[in-house]
Amino acid sequence: MVRRLPGPQLQGAVTDMCGYRETISGHFRSVEYASLTVPLVISFAEPFAIGLGKNPGDNDRFASFAAGLFAGPVVIESFGGACCVQINFTPLGARRFFGQPMSELTDRMVGLDDVLGLEGITLRERLGDARDWNARFAIAESFVAARLASTDPMQAEIGWAYDSIIASGGRTRVATLAGRLGWSRKHLAGKFSDAIGIGPKTLSRIVRFNRALGLSRQDNSDWADIAADCGYADQAHLVREFRDLAGATPTAIVAG
Repeated sequence: MVRRLPGPQLQGAVTDMCGYRETISGHFRSVEYASLTVPLVISFAEPFAIGLGKNPGDNDRFASFAAGLFAGPVVIESFGGACCVQINFTPLGARRFFGQPMSELTDRMVGLDDVLGLEGITLRERLGDARDWNARFAIAESFVAARLASTDPMQAEIGWAYDSIIASGGRTRVATLAGRLGWSRKHLAGKFSDAIGIGPKTLSRIVRFNRALGLSRQDNSDWADIAADCGYADQAHLVREFRDLAGATPTAIVAG
């Protein structure tokens, strides 16, 4: 696995890019918890088996695809023959790059040709023919930068609301955000569905969960204190959220 941080022209839209190749046969399994990453995976070899909130079945095979936000755990399996480039977008960066309502990707994996058309097929061929990972990253970065340059910036009000939720650790009330914008909660939710794919309440849940997960990995962490610090009603509420968004209890995740 090789990672590369984005250049200045992709700042705020892409968090990182990853090159992944398996070199031995086997059955590999990982679980990704609910996050704010929108991945674009461009594969040159065997597909992955992916299950949203469940173990993947025989029909859950995906090669090159984009995936929207999902408020739950994602189970990923591969079998020793995977090779791909993955571009990880921020939610707002993804909206600009794909040029479609992000609600169309929410809770789904959508094929490369469906999200990027012939451009996506050409990109896959160029990446597959590249001589090494550095060349692939350069091609991918140039492609993303060109698409972003041809789109309008995100609506300022949505950017402000999104940043406010992130900065507050998911503790800002949706009614407060709507009131400051002079919008109804329904209007704000509709704008978020288009720009991000989920409503502000669900976004706040994912932000709180990830903050709690980060705090739990610090030395001498206490679950009751973490629950209070992150805005959960009590420790039981935190445990329920971990089960929903990660598929496991807090102690099981830390122990693993």
